[in-house]
Amino acid sequence: MLSCFNVADYFIWLANETGSFISNLKLQKLVYYAQAWHLAINDTPLFPEDFQAWIHGPVIPALYQKYRLFGWQPILEDANPELSQEVQEFLDEVAQEYFACDDYELEQMTHAETP
Repeated sequence: MLSCFNVADYFIWLANETGSFISNLKLQKLVYYAQAWHLAINDTPLFPEDFQAWIHGPVIPALYQKYRLFGWQPILEDANPELSQEVQEFLDEVAQEYFACDDYELEQMTHAETP
């Protein structure tokens, strides 16, 4: 099974490939939506880590800690996601829906929705 870190690597890689800004906050929300979609579509989690409800929305504490040093700045790190074709295509769909949103928009969306 994947971990949240594999999914995060994909979104960091995508940000690097597209020259996009991805903060720790935005990363958390993208990983959250990937998990939510996977649960809704497949009735199984994409990864085993659990989210906590923090003031800025859902957060996986271990993932937050890994990228904490970037603060509100973009995550500047090379990422090489090792994913199956099926998972990559799934994450591509999630990215099509949410990647263009900024971190504030994503935060507001998670606050407006039921968990």
